[in-house]
Amino acid sequence: MLRRQHISIQLAVTLLCLFSWISLPAKAATIDEQTRRILEDSLSIVEIDQEIERIGLQQEEAQHKQQELRKQLSMQQEQIHLHQERAGAIVRSYYMGERDQLLSLLLGARNLRQALSLMDYYQIIISRDKEVLSAYQERYASIQKLELKTAATALELQDTKNRLLAQRSRVTALQEQVDKQVNGSSDPEAIKRLIEEMTSYWENIGLYEVKRHFKALARAMEGLPQFIQGQQGAIITNGKTYTVTIQEEEFNRFLQSRDELFEQFGFTFGQGGITVQGKSGTMDLLIKGHYTLENHPKNAIIFHVDRLVFNGLELPDTTRRNLEEQFDLGFYPQMLLPYVKATSVETLPQQLKVELELNL
Repeated sequence: MLRRQHISIQLAVTLLCLFSWISLPAKAATIDEQTRRILEDSLSIVEIDQEIERIGLQQEEAQHKQQELRKQLSMQQEQIHLHQERAGAIVRSYYMGERDQLLSLLLGARNLRQALSLMDYYQIIISRDKEVLSAYQERYASIQKLELKTAATALELQDTKNRLLAQRSRVTALQEQVDKQVNGSSDPEAIKRLIEEMTSYWENIGLYEVKRHFKALARAMEGLPQFIQGQQGAIITNGKTYTVTIQEEEFNRFLQSRDELFEQFGFTFGQGGITVQGKSGTMDLLIKGHYTLENHPKNAIIFHVDRLVFNGLELPDTTRRNLEEQFDLGFYPQMLLPYVKATSVETLPQQLKVELELNL
């Protein structure tokens, strides 16, 4: 009996928390501008804190990598000293003419048998000289590579430290701003409760839902080349050049056919960018972004998130960048047509155009 009561209490608490999370979007939609800014800044603090944690892990990895490279460099330097002495002795012997004396002995052999013996001996010495000099050159080249890697790692580590300090300063400034705004509001306690609710909703439901939709979009984009190939008139060729045109309406139908999540979302192609907007359960999501042509590490059309608005609250650049890194929303021309590369991408009202050319 007590166990049933305990379970019932747990269920009631869970439902109460869930109800507060579900009702939260409605609150966020009706709050005043000042409160919205406070919630936006508070959400940014949560996300930047996550970025700080990610950078901290990167810093640990860079430090470990740097330590390992320094150990390898030290070992290589010890080894090269040994090879350097041997290589130096060989070079000096050639410079002083000692190897010429061996050659003179060979040329002055009294008979064929002696000449053959001296030839074998001479070849052994020359072969050994080449091995020692080659080993020295390999060690020297290896050290040069390690030194470059160590220097690059040092720069990487310094960059990581700078980013970490910048984000910490950013969080501190935002926290001071939020505290000031909350304390200056007409009902600080109500604002604090709203911040806690929004933070809980984002961490427990919001972030998961946003990532779920980005993941579904990344999966759908893998099938885009096949979809384009099946669209009549989508690819127009003019000798060595190709023009790929993706119509907004067709693109929306394609996404909806790939995942039912996109039945509630609409993709709008506009001048210079794309807008994604829709609702899913308690989530209201707005994404604005654009495509750029990239050639490194390979030729691709890459999508960049310019704005990400969740339930009326704009998320910081750290969240946008992290989603870009986690989910590939790019378009790879070689998957559409072999031996081509993209030369330009342009977003126009109701259509997306990509120019390709043969890359033989």
